[in-house]
Amino acid sequence: MDSVKRGAELAVEECQHQFQNRRWNCSTLQGLQVFGKVAMQGTRESAFVHAISSAGVAFAITRACSRGELEKCGCDRRIRGIRGLSLWFQWSGCSDNLSYGIAFSQAFVDNPERSRGISSSRALMNLHNNEAGRKVRPTLSVECKCHGVSGSCEVRTCWKVMPPFRKVGNVLKEKFEGATEVHPKRVGSRKLLVPKSSRFKPYTAHDLVYLVASPDFCNWDPRRGVFGTSGRQCNRTSHAMDGCELLCCGRGFRTAQAEVVERCSCKFRWCCSVKCKQCRHLVEVHSCR
Repeated sequence: MDSVKRGAELAVEECQHQFQNRRWNCSTLQGLQVFGKVAMQGTRESAFVHAISSAGVAFAITRACSRGELEKCGCDRRIRGIRGLSLWFQWSGCSDNLSYGIAFSQAFVDNPERSRGISSSRALMNLHNNEAGRKVRPTLSVECKCHGVSGSCEVRTCWKVMPPFRKVGNVLKEKFEGATEVHPKRVGSRKLLVPKSSRFKPYTAHDLVYLVASPDFCNWDPRRGVFGTSGRQCNRTSHAMDGCELLCCGRGFRTAQAEVVERCSCKFRWCCSVKCKQCRHLVEVHSCR
């Protein structure tokens, strides 16, 4: 469960990084429903939350396996043999066991949705987005270690490791922007989610889907778990989502001065330290009304 907790923390951190300049900034609550009511609605934000959470658990479990922290799994032993690229090397070390992490995430994260029954449209949506999150598998990178006299690298042993979780977050953010709105449709004895409009492209297993349009997230709405943007800092010169016009929803903004302390006039002292002064200056800070 420690690894599952770490996976959830990874998901929250990545979600807040990806949406830090949006009206919905992945605000969280204390307690079991960490994302609050937003995660319980059928919006595209809910789709992202489920996808990043599922991916986070798979990522954390995989890392825990490689570090020897879990009894039921270990390194990926299927990668064996000798390869010849620019230099010859032997597959060894501890390659990340991604398949186990994904299988655990499927069993653990999907269980609450399966208990609701596959006749539920929300359950179908969440299960699809959970799997879409797990399908984001950036190419495993290769790490190597040299062996030989005085580090001559006569022999290299190499293993495969997952890239930083940020790459997963970047891919899922793109999928959030291109998510497909769907609605339930009975096909024979099965209930399926199909694009709400014939103009929408058919979605794949890698895409995110949602059932209802998102609120504008402008004003505080406890019924929907919306915190609003009042008091949020904005960028007066930006025309993007972090700009005061869009982020503040046309309500205007306040300007105040804040004191910033920075290191300055840094000098290198032989040997071996860097000594800096502390400089204080005033900056303008803009926040939504």
